[in-house]
Amino acid sequence: MPSAASSEAPSEAPNEATTAPWDVHRLPRAEGRTFLVTGGNAGIGYFVAEQLAGTGATVVLGSRDADKADAAAASIRSRVPDARVRHIRLDLADLASLKASAEALRSDRLDAVVHNAGVKFDQPGRRETGDGHEAMFGINHLGHFALTHWLAPLLAAAPEGRVVTTGSFAATSERLDLDDLESTRDYRPDRTYGRSKLAQMLFGFELDRRLRTAGSPVRSVVTHPGGALDSLTPPRPPLHAPTTGERLRGLPAGILVQGKEAAAWPAVRAVLDPSVSGGQLWAPRIFGLRGTPRLRPVRGHLADAEVAARLWSASRDLTGVEPEFGLG
Repeated sequence: MPSAASSEAPSEAPNEATTAPWDVHRLPRAEGRTFLVTGGNAGIGYFVAEQLAGTGATVVLGSRDADKADAAAASIRSRVPDARVRHIRLDLADLASLKASAEALRSDRLDAVVHNAGVKFDQPGRRETGDGHEAMFGINHLGHFALTHWLAPLLAAAPEGRVVTTGSFAATSERLDLDDLESTRDYRPDRTYGRSKLAQMLFGFELDRRLRTAGSPVRSVVTHPGGALDSLTPPRPPLHAPTTGERLRGLPAGILVQGKEAAAWPAVRAVLDPSVSGGQLWAPRIFGLRGTPRLRPVRGHLADAEVAARLWSASRDLTGVEPEFGLG
């Protein structure tokens, strides 16, 4: 069965008719459901977690740092009365630890995972994870690929489990080098980061194709947050406390980009909106940089199923695991 990732996504008009009631400020209730947000202790991931907690769902923050996760949970509880939020240790750089992270959920089902966590290095000097993988590719892509394997039984046990993968505009101008996925020959920080995000997006679309082949009810959705600046982000002390001067200096940029609270909207919609389908790409409405979430077409190299399948095979070989939802 073809997926939306194999061709251009449906035009905006039909979808708008079915999703017109969606309001980013009035989210549907989700009591009884459980959502995991990787990197939910800071940045965009924090606001994804805060907004999901406001629906009555149980929100699990996946983070390496327990103190930062505790501070994020306390901040969410201060804004969301009776928030159901907790933390599991999650280190995407340590592939062998991910099985234990999935087991730490202590749940017989998981309604959605938001693959949000990531790293970006701006300075030269190639870095590696403890497993020997280039750090940005290893954490941003391989860690989430392997985590999805361990979460698959829990996602499959939910009525409509969702895997929401966070991409980036940085991916749109890059192409994967399938012979050098870990940038051993051509390491440039910006390029390597963009390729790691492209790998994540291709993974999300390829996962959708495999889920459809398997007849699984689990949906794989790809989002990107647009442009997100700290200076335009609402304060959440002690996690984020911009000075008045910083906020004023950031105001002109608000014409083109937005804060991290708004940047969380595409992922939140991908988790909650019943009209969202697998294989779709959701991004901010205005130039893909700011505004409410909009369905975007999946074009060009993002829709390259052959490259995505080869990436999948390489990722399986590099991690030693493979996300399976009843395949075979």
